[in-house]
Amino acid sequence: MAQTVGRNIAAPLLFLNLIMYIIVLGFASWCLNRYINGLTYHPGYGGNGATLFFLIFAILAGVIGAASKLAGGNHIRAWRNDSLAAAASSSLIAWAVTALAFGFACKEISIGGHRGWRLRVLEAFIIILTFTQLLYLLLLHAGVFSSKYGPGYRDTEYGVGMTGADPVPKGSGGVTTGTRV
Repeated sequence: MAQTVGRNIAAPLLFLNLIMYIIVLGFASWCLNRYINGLTYHPGYGGNGATLFFLIFAILAGVIGAASKLAGGNHIRAWRNDSLAAAASSSLIAWAVTALAFGFACKEISIGGHRGWRLRVLEAFIIILTFTQLLYLLLLHAGVFSSKYGPGYRDTEYGVGMTGADPVPKGSGGVTTGTRV
């Protein structure tokens, strides 16, 4: 049980982030569709100068975030170093784009004006996702500090002590039959 502490914490967070990224994708798509159709002065929508940029980065964050959760799910299932590389790199990119959308959400809030409830919900989801995605990313890299939190960055099961020479067979009296490097 102690070997799966990181896995037991990261798995529910991965599922929560996946659901939230799908919700962000839905809200951002709807809002961008309204924006493109020219309904920015619709009573239920609103917006300001930062809205277009916020919506573009929110959709981008939603797509990249949802795709990164597929690699994360594979890593949670396998829990090995080779799957960690794909999960960590895609999660880092998803977090970076989500952080950009977070910046535009903050700018949109600071500009003010009338923003419909869908834009406000989208802003809230992006703000929450920025921090939960960062927490998930830190949990993926928790194995740096202790192997009980991750698959272990220091395991040497791949090619331990191999130098290119044939190993000494047992019972041969120390005589090797292969070539030495």
